[in-house]
Amino acid sequence: MIFGGFDAIVEEGAGHGGYVDGWVVPVLPGKSEAYRAMAAKAAPIFREHGATRVVEAIADDVPKGKVTDFYRAVKAEDGETVVFSFIEWPDKATRDAGWQKVMADERMKPDGDMPFAGPRMFWGGFEPIINSAAKVPA
Repeated sequence: MIFGGFDAIVEEGAGHGGYVDGWVVPVLPGKSEAYRAMAAKAAPIFREHGATRVVEAIADDVPKGKVTDFYRAVKAEDGETVVFSFIEWPDKATRDAGWQKVMADERMKPDGDMPFAGPRMFWGGFEPIINSAAKVPA
């Protein structure tokens, strides 16, 4: 098991969803603010294209494990930190259509160098099995 505490640096939306995208990414040394700015720019675009909630959170209380941990998962290098993020969507169909629109959206083009190491990022789509915010079980 990998666990840790993260401080939300971007949170857009308050809805919950029936489908969740999640990712973990290593942020380059000295680039935490650049990452936050990039995430703050992207969050409303995801919401515009169907996401109900976007959360980006930076490592705050993330222990080093004996076998594995968030840092090892992304092969973090000296001085790098880790961001854990998720996007909630109403359902998988909205997510699939939303991602196509987000990737085609000109506003998503980077303004310069990326503040994270993309090749060491990992992500996935998840169907909730418990959602304590929902009025009905997931």
